Amino acid sequence: MTHPPVELGTFPTPLEPAPRLATAIGLGPDDLWIKRDDLTGLGGGGNKIRKLEWTLGAALAEGADTLVTTGAPQSNHARLTAAAGARLGLDVVLVLRGLQNESRSGNLALDGLFGARLAWAGEVDRAGLDTVAAEICERLGKNGSRPALVPFGGSSVLGARGYVRCGEELREQVPDMRTAVVALGSGGTMAGLVASLGADAVLGVDVGALADPAAAVGEFAAPLTTEAVVPDRLRVRRDQVGAGYATLTGPASDALRLAARTEGLVLDPVYTGRALAGLTAAVRDGDIRPGERTVFVHTGGLPGFFGHAEAVAFAEEGVVTYEP
Repeated sequence: MTHPPVELGTFPTPLEPAPRLATAIGLGPDDLWIKRDDLTGLGGGGNKIRKLEWTLGAALAEGADTLVTTGAPQSNHARLTAAAGARLGLDVVLVLRGLQNESRSGNLALDGLFGARLAWAGEVDRAGLDTVAAEICERLGKNGSRPALVPFGGSSVLGARGYVRCGEELREQVPDMRTAVVALGSGGTMAGLVASLGADAVLGVDVGALADPAAAVGEFAAPLTTEAVVPDRLRVRRDQVGAGYATLTGPASDALRLAARTEGLVLDPVYTGRALAGLTAAVRDGDIRPGERTVFVHTGGLPGFFGHAEAVAFAEEGVVTYEP
C-alpha cells in the first residue's frame, strides 16, 4: 500500500534561463535552463524534500514518532530529514559515517540547529552503517519509541515518486526539453526522472556515492513505469568521480567558479559541481549538442559547501583585494 505524501516543500520549483553559462560551455544562449530544486523551501532546500514527502508520509501513516536515517557527515538528506522531523514534531536520530568532532560546520551545524541527535558509526562501509541504524531502531523500540528507518539518501521506489512529479513539472515547463542533467548519488532522483521522462531524456552524472549507481536507478525506476528500464542502457557518466565522493575534483572546481561567475549560481562541491562538470564534458564530446533544449536540475546542497574545507579554501583563493 502506498500512503499519500505529506506536504513539506514549495512546488513547482522555478525554471530559470542560463544564457551566459550556456554560451560558456558551448551551447546556444537559449539552450540551457536551470530547474531550481535547491529552492524547495524547507531546511535550506534541496532535492531530498521531494523524496521525504513520500517516505515520511508512509512513516506517519504507520504511527512513527522517531525518524532514523543514515549518511555521510555532510549529508544533505540527513539535514533535511532533521528539518522535516522538526516540522512534523518527530524525534530524529542521524547515523553518520565517521568520528565525532571531525567537523562542526556546514550541514552538521544545521543538524544540531534542527534538534537532531547524532550517532557516529565510525569508519564503516554502507552495510556497516545500515547495521548500526538497525541496532538503534531496535533499541528505540525497546525503550517505547516507534522508529521509522528512512532509506539512505531518501532513495527507494517510494521516495523516487517525488521525482516522477518533478519530471511532470519539467514536461509542463519545458515541453521541448531534450535532456535533463542531474547528479547521480543514491539513485532515487534520477530514477524518478527516468520513470517520468524516459531513459533517453535523462543524463545522470555519477558522484561516487555507490559502486553501481545505474543498478540502483534501474531498481527504483522499474516499478514506476511500464517501460523497460535496463541499467546498461541508461545515460550515465562516470568520468567525474575523481579520487572519490568527498573530494573536490578539478573539473568540479572549474564548474563551481563558472556557474558563480556567469549566473551568480552557487553549486556544491560533491553533487551539483560534478553534475555541471559532466554536462560540460557531454557538450564537449557531442552527447549534448547546441540547438537542443537542456535542463540542469539543481539539487541543492549549499550548506555542504561550507562544510567542505577544500571547497572553502578554493573559493577563498579567488578573493581579490581592490586597489584603486
